[in-house]
Amino acid sequence: MSLLQSLSLGWQTDLIFPRFEGLVLERSDCVVVRTPSNPLFYWGNCLILPQVPADAELAYWLQRFDEEVGCHTRESGHVAIGFDASAPFEPLQSWQAAGFQLFATSQLELQAHLPRPLAAELPSAYFRFAPLDLSQPRQLDAAVELQCDSDDGQHEPEHFRLHRQRQMQRYAAMQAAGLGHWFGIWRGTQLVADCGLFRDGRLGRFQHVGTHPDWRRRGLCTALVEQVSAYGFGSMGLDRIIMCADPQDVAIGIYESIGYQRRSHCWGAQRPPPRDLQPQQRVQACSSST
Repeated sequence: MSLLQSLSLGWQTDLIFPRFEGLVLERSDCVVVRTPSNPLFYWGNCLILPQVPADAELAYWLQRFDEEVGCHTRESGHVAIGFDASAPFEPLQSWQAAGFQLFATSQLELQAHLPRPLAAELPSAYFRFAPLDLSQPRQLDAAVELQCDSDDGQHEPEHFRLHRQRQMQRYAAMQAAGLGHWFGIWRGTQLVADCGLFRDGRLGRFQHVGTHPDWRRRGLCTALVEQVSAYGFGSMGLDRIIMCADPQDVAIGIYESIGYQRRSHCWGAQRPPPRDLQPQQRVQACSSST
């Protein structure tokens, strides 16, 4: 089994996206991910390890990151190293002391042949579900606008908007290549919820599920994910769909109510750029699933 094949499905499906527009390189000790078109994207420019790094290995992995990724992303200055963990592990105290932020991501899976709850209906006739045509600038811009409105102030607005524009342009190219679709729920002419579903053969992966703050807690997210999942199995011919989410986020309960089951966790260790970089050179820390 190759190192790539040994990674969890969370990481394997994450590589669908940099493989399309960037580089995924298998080394003897790690997988190297680079996105030359977007060097400011943390998790498009990272290392992925098949196991938990040792606390004492910080210097080694900092050197390996600089050799494989950092030398190409000087304008960003970030460090991003992901890894799989099949069991609890000792705290990476040296890493945290060096400024790394550690976070877990739950991998959930839905299989086509398993029974699922009854389909979730849209809350009223005022809403409609439809795939977006990202070749149309107005529809792509509507998705970017919704994603910026839904960010809840987590990121610096100007940089986040640029990041989402670049990401949506990538998804538009992938859609044109037949690798997936972007979907939304509309209320009149306003896009109020959206997400993507892309594929690697018969394996699918969700991207960036979001609902406008003014329209949350109305069942839109549940209806969106359920209908997109049904579309994936019916129209895209998928056997399995992977969803990655923050294990502490309330949204994970929505996915489980639809039938998604937690399978494993993957972890990320990211360090923001040095404080002395100019603001326009700093990248916002974006999750590996978007």
